[in-house]
Amino acid sequence: MCTMSFKKETPLANAAFWAARRGNLALLRLLLNSGRVDVDCRDSHGTTLLMVSSYAGHIDCVKELVLQGADINLQRESGTTALFFAAQQGHNDVVRFLFEFGASTELRTKDGGTALLAASQYGHKQVVDTLLKHGANIHDQLYDGATALFLAAQGGYLDVTRLLLSSGAKVNQPRQDGTAPLWIASQMGHSEVVRVMLLRGAERDAARNDGTTALLKAANKGYNDVIEELLKFSPTLGILKNGTSALHAAVLSGNIKTVALLLEAGADPALRNKANKLPAELTTNERILRLLRGKEGHRKSYLSCIFD
Repeated sequence: MCTMSFKKETPLANAAFWAARRGNLALLRLLLNSGRVDVDCRDSHGTTLLMVSSYAGHIDCVKELVLQGADINLQRESGTTALFFAAQQGHNDVVRFLFEFGASTELRTKDGGTALLAASQYGHKQVVDTLLKHGANIHDQLYDGATALFLAAQGGYLDVTRLLLSSGAKVNQPRQDGTAPLWIASQMGHSEVVRVMLLRGAERDAARNDGTTALLKAANKGYNDVIEELLKFSPTLGILKNGTSALHAAVLSGNIKTVALLLEAGADPALRNKANKLPAELTTNERILRLLRGKEGHRKSYLSCIFD
C-alpha cells in the first residue's frame, strides 16, 4: 500500500489536505471557495487534493474538486494519479466518475504501474471491469514484465483472473525472469487459479529462467492441492533443466503426501539429480524412505501407505 505525506507549508493548504483525507466536504469547499487554496496544490511528494480524496474513496470530495477545476491527470513524483489510487483501493464509484471527466488509463508510475495493474494486484474485479470498458490496455506490464494476469494470479484472485482471461489476457506471458502466471500461482499455492489457467491453455511445463517449473515449486512448498491440479495435465516428472526433479524437491521439503502423490503419478525414485543424488539420499525420514524404496510392495497405493 502506498503511503502519502501531507506536509504543507501553509496552514490553509494543510487544512485542505486534512479535509480531503477525512472526507470533510464542508471544510474543503470553504477553503477552496476562499480563493486562498489552489485546487491543484501539492504536498512535498507532488500529491494533490484529488489524489488524497480518490485514495480514501470520498466521492463527494472528489466531485467537488473536479467541478472546481482540479486536473485529473496530474502525476505524483512516483507517477501515480488520482485514477491509480482509486483503482488500487477499489473505489469503483470514484473510478467511474473520474472517467466522466477524462481520466487517462495510460499514465504510468516509475515502475511501469497503471491503474489496471494496481486494481488487478489488489483483486478489485469491479474496478478491473470498469477500466477495461474504458479502454485500459489488458496487455499493460510493469517494467519487469509482470502483467495484470500475473499480478492477479500472484494474489490468488480467481474472479479477476477469470475476467482477465475472458478479456484476452495472454495466459503464458512471462515476466522478464521467465516467471509465467501459472508458475507464480503454483508457488503461492493458489490451486483454483492454477486450475483455471490450465483449462485456458497455460503451459504446464513452462520453466522460469532458473529452470524451475510450476510443479517443482509446488512440490518444494508442499502445496498438494496445486500438485493434484498440475498432475491432471501430465507435467514432466523427470529431471528438469536446472538439474533436479519435482520428486527431489518434495523429498527435500519433507512432505510425505507430496512424495506419495508424485510417486503415484509415475515419478521415478531411481533418477539422479545434477549432484548424482537419488531422492532417497536427500532425507532421513523413514516414512519417505519406505515410499521411495517400495518396501510396501505393490499391494497398496503410495497414498494409502502414508496413513499406515
